[in-house]
Amino acid sequence: MRARYRATGLAETDLAADPHEQFGRWFAQAADGGLAEPNAMVLSTADADGRPSARTVLLKHFDAAGFVFFTHYDSRKGREIAANAAVSLLFPWHPIARQVIVTGRAGRTGRDETAAYFRTRPHGSQLGAWASEQSTRVASRADLDRLYAELARRYPEGEDVPAPPRWGGYRVVAETVEFWQGRDNRLHDRLRYVRRDDGAGWAVERLSP
Repeated sequence: MRARYRATGLAETDLAADPHEQFGRWFAQAADGGLAEPNAMVLSTADADGRPSARTVLLKHFDAAGFVFFTHYDSRKGREIAANAAVSLLFPWHPIARQVIVTGRAGRTGRDETAAYFRTRPHGSQLGAWASEQSTRVASRADLDRLYAELARRYPEGEDVPAPPRWGGYRVVAETVEFWQGRDNRLHDRLRYVRRDDGAGWAVERLSP
């Protein structure tokens, strides 16, 4: 099962000076192109012994400071980030033959930022954040549904739901950002921004496909 890529290439002169600006360009094109959930990204983490794990999460904000997502701090990803802050993000935009790969370090956002975002979530998602002790064993689906129903009675629609204390945001501060453009004959374009050692700007390097 192989797809042939015939997309327009990616040249160094096409790139913005900053990878976050370049990401914004590609993200807008992915969204305008009708991709389902272009903010879905594969977050890869590793524990203190280097054993990896990966899952799909949703990007909720990005700017020059980094890429932000939200989750339970006691989830597997949260525990692994606490032990090893090095992570990677992968945006798999296959319908437009593009990928973006971010490597960097994850750290918690402030509680004010978490609370502000939590207030924007649908009521049901707010209750779900309380009902789920993410990544822990649960006896049955019925138990999970029962807990959710109890929360729905405690916090009916229209009532403020506080953000759970063990739930919040992470910001990934990029060290490298690779932009991958599929090309014919598997001679893909791979341009990677690398943060300079002095922290003053970015260098761009081309990688062999």
